[in-house]
Amino acid sequence: MNDLIIERTAKTPHVEFVASENKMTLKGRSIPENSIQFYDPLIAWTESFCATGTAQLEIHIKLEYFNTSSSKCLMDLLKRVEACNCDSQVYWYYEEEDEDMQEAGEDYAAIIQLPFKLVEVTSHD
Repeated sequence: MNDLIIERTAKTPHVEFVASENKMTLKGRSIPENSIQFYDPLIAWTESFCATGTAQLEIHIKLEYFNTSSSKCLMDLLKRVEACNCDSQVYWYYEEEDEDMQEAGEDYAAIIQLPFKLVEVTSHD
C-alpha cells in the first residue's frame, strides 16, 4: 500500500499517512477552500488501509487551527477509523494556552469511540 504525503500550505495541513508504520499525522492549519476535496483522498486512504486488515493505527493530530468544514471532514475521517475495528489510538496535540483546541479534542474524544490521548505541548513544530 502506498503512503499518502501532502505538503503543508498556508491553508492545508501537512499530511503524512505511512502504511508501513501504521501511522497517520496531520499537522498545521486546516482551512482549505474546499474541505471535502482536500479530505476525500485522506478518507479513501484510510478505507484502503482498513481493508488491509492491519491490527492497529496511530493517529497524530497536531492542528493549530481548523475551520468548521474541516471539523466535519476530520470527524468523517475519525469515524472511518472507528468503523475499521482495528486497535487505534488518537493523539490530539494542543498548545498549553489553547483552550479551544483542547476543548475540540475533548469533544472528538466524547463522540468518537476510539482511545484519545490529549497531549499538551509548549509549541508546534
